[in-house]
Amino acid sequence: MSHVPAPTSPARVAIRVDDLTRRFGDFTAVDAIRFEVASGEVFGFLGANGAGKTTAIRMLIGLLAPTDGRAQVAGFDVATDAEQVRRRIGYMSQRFSLYEDLTVRENIALYGGIYGLSDADIAARGGTMIAELRLEAHADELVRTLPLGWKQKLAFSVALLHGPDVVFLDEPTGGVDPITRRQFWELIYAAAARGTTVFVTTHYLDEAEYCDRVAIMVDGRIAALGTPEELKRDFATDSLDEVFVRLARGTGAVA
Repeated sequence: MSHVPAPTSPARVAIRVDDLTRRFGDFTAVDAIRFEVASGEVFGFLGANGAGKTTAIRMLIGLLAPTDGRAQVAGFDVATDAEQVRRRIGYMSQRFSLYEDLTVRENIALYGGIYGLSDADIAARGGTMIAELRLEAHADELVRTLPLGWKQKLAFSVALLHGPDVVFLDEPTGGVDPITRRQFWELIYAAAARGTTVFVTTHYLDEAEYCDRVAIMVDGRIAALGTPEELKRDFATDSLDEVFVRLARGTGAVA
């Protein structure tokens, strides 16, 4: 698989984060992180459990107010314009974003209504989505009856139904087989090629290799940021997994 990243320029920044911080009492979960993500970029956001990446994402999608610092998503401040941010993003959680007691078609209609699409747009976009996912024979079946991989691809497509500027994916391929993972990443690349910025977390370090750039969080801070090739070169290793392990263990001295 290959993906040509979007060019980075000030006019094409989809996410801008400046000293973003979140404290819970005396505990600092996210400590003054800074980065930018270009429009159409596939950006990997990595970190061990407890590193702070989930807290950071909750701030970026407008669900948690920052303690300090600033962040803009799709041109809107996450603290002062959270509602505008939520209208311009898609989100897929690791536990899916679908109602399993509704059919495929009903889920599409429900989310289309939440996103403010007209009935005509829901019908048109939903029909195209079902055809592209080859779910025509299953469109009126309950989502809970679908195989795991189909659920995940459907959840991702539903997150894109309203044409968001940025889509956040929280460990979207957990638990699926390698073939389905590859198919999922083909969907990610197709979305990025259309100009959608993809912000993705994953515990699969081989998947991080598919990203245009990767940030690795350790103890609330960004410990490394760059393309997969840059990170491997800087840490004198041919494995992104080794980079991650060295940083997580606190032995990440750059060669």
